[in-house]
Amino acid sequence: MEISDEAVLVDCSRLKSAVWKDFDRIKRGDACVAVCKHCKKKLSGSSTSGTSHLRNHLIRCRRRSNHDVSQMLTSKGKKKEGSLTPVSFTYDHDQTKPDIPNLIKYEQTPVKDSLVTLTTGNFDYKRSRFDLARMIILHGYPLAMVEHAGFKIFVRKLQPLFELATLDGIVADCKEIYLKEKQKVTEMLDTLPGKISLSVDTWSAKGDAKYLCLTAHSVDETWALKKKILSFINIDPFLTEDMVSELIMSRLMEWDIDRKLFSLTCNNCPIHDNIVCKLRDRLSQNRFLLCNGQLFEVRCAANFIKVMVDDCLEALSPTISKIRESIKYIKSSQSVTEKFNEMVQEVGVNSEKSLNYDNTLHWNSTYIMLDVALEYREAFSRLQEQDFAYTMCPSDDDWSRASTITSFLKLFVEVSTVFAGSKHPTANIYFPEVCDIHLQLIDWCQSHDEHISELSLKMKNKFDEYWKKCSLALAIAAILDPRFKMKLVEYYYPQIYGGDAPDCVDIVSNCMRALYNGHDVYSTLASHSQVGGSDTSDTRDRLTGFDRFLHETSQSQNVKSDLDKYLEEPLFPRNIDFNILNWWKVHTPRYPVLSMMARNILGIPMSKASLDSVFDTGDRVLDEYRSSLSEDTLQTLICAQDWMQNGVQDSKSSSSSTALAICYDAN
Repeated sequence: MEISDEAVLVDCSRLKSAVWKDFDRIKRGDACVAVCKHCKKKLSGSSTSGTSHLRNHLIRCRRRSNHDVSQMLTSKGKKKEGSLTPVSFTYDHDQTKPDIPNLIKYEQTPVKDSLVTLTTGNFDYKRSRFDLARMIILHGYPLAMVEHAGFKIFVRKLQPLFELATLDGIVADCKEIYLKEKQKVTEMLDTLPGKISLSVDTWSAKGDAKYLCLTAHSVDETWALKKKILSFINIDPFLTEDMVSELIMSRLMEWDIDRKLFSLTCNNCPIHDNIVCKLRDRLSQNRFLLCNGQLFEVRCAANFIKVMVDDCLEALSPTISKIRESIKYIKSSQSVTEKFNEMVQEVGVNSEKSLNYDNTLHWNSTYIMLDVALEYREAFSRLQEQDFAYTMCPSDDDWSRASTITSFLKLFVEVSTVFAGSKHPTANIYFPEVCDIHLQLIDWCQSHDEHISELSLKMKNKFDEYWKKCSLALAIAAILDPRFKMKLVEYYYPQIYGGDAPDCVDIVSNCMRALYNGHDVYSTLASHSQVGGSDTSDTRDRLTGFDRFLHETSQSQNVKSDLDKYLEEPLFPRNIDFNILNWWKVHTPRYPVLSMMARNILGIPMSKASLDSVFDTGDRVLDEYRSSLSEDTLQTLICAQDWMQNGVQDSKSSSSSTALAICYDAN
């Protein structure tokens, strides 16, 4: 730096402030000037001016020179426990990757918990702590990341004032967020205008650990489907079915939704059958269930399809193995591949699809492999004639059965895609798809191939169990679709039941009216409870019979009910973009009681599977990291993540500019 003859460079070593490491102090006569070593800017260097303006300049200057000013931001070098600043690295030069540090030393630097004001804005330490915890929850990051050396370095460089929490500290922060979010969900469930349907999922974890995931499904006051995970429960293998049902019941009472429960959806297995029966009996004793719990038990539609898929794959297992081995042989060398392509040209196969292995974790990929292999059937047979080393070609009978069973799988893939891929997965979409499967099973059982007929009969028996439990709920949901009403039931039942169809239609109609009457009485009680005070609760309970009598006598006076008016009016035109929830939202004033019933029925989760899991061949499995967590911490992370993700999705639907607002609410 050039200095005039009158300017004198002053020794800064005796000056206590750390900022003088980045400035030269120059004296011109009686005045002192501080010159930045990086940008050469001149500022006041007088002892009466202090050093705050020099610190502020370094903050701005650091952005151009990437100079580390972390020590400048600390309060005069005083130490405070809890904050870590990397000061040196030691490398093991014998390692193959010498650029990765194997030892990092840290020294403590002070951090204030209060709001710290910088030139660029405010730094809120508490808010940042909760932002970090929310990020970990929302994206499923490991809790231990706060102790990772690289993350500590990144945070320190990004914001030297931020004091990283310990592992226990971040767990406590996550728990606090969980409790705040739980309160919001509790208030949401309490203010729902209708009933709540519950679904139960089984999760596996490391070892033999099993978990039950309880999820609440409902239609809110805006007529939007809502889904919230309520509990993630570890199930000890030594627990009896009575103990498991009591455990589930205790969680329902903890959330105070046992009185609002409408249905329970679970997979098709004997253990779930017994648990559901015990829960239904318990709720029926307290008279919490409408229509005596006739629609309480629901089986997951995607799960019963997967059960039938398993039967198909098991029956075709030898042929599937041969096809896999055939594909493996064709891809074993370039010469074999070229020879197979020659066979493809000779037999005239005109397909652009390529032969690939299936993924045994997803049964739809096995269907795709079979479907493509069938197109190259003649090429496989010709290759066997030309190449004596190729010995695993399926026989003609194998190909014939594979063709038939692949057609079964095609139907199951199409129906499962409808179940999981719908924009509005309300209960009304399932009836026609399930009826189509029913009709196909009846037809498949008539096959002249004994192998196929036995398989079809096996699947039909399992389907009949599902149909017995769920057909009423499926049919009533379809009737509540204004595009179909009773007509869809009247269309399918003669094909399914033949001469018994009229009686079966009457059963559905009678159940529909009984359910409507139950909602009519319930709506009367609800309106009275809003008008009356708490002192008259016993009187209102004793007058329940009177409300029922009033409803029955009004019917005898030829007063048309909502249900009668709805069924008599013309069908709504069918169109692709029809949203049944919007339709009922608009028509609630016209059908006040029936709309209440529609809200409860359409909110039933007839299928629990999402598009990313509907084709999975096994149960849902926790990863190794989450399997290692305690039950309390695991429930905290899984439930809070679900609630926050739903909050983000709700924000996106209302305003894209505030989509991530939930992630930054530290209050």
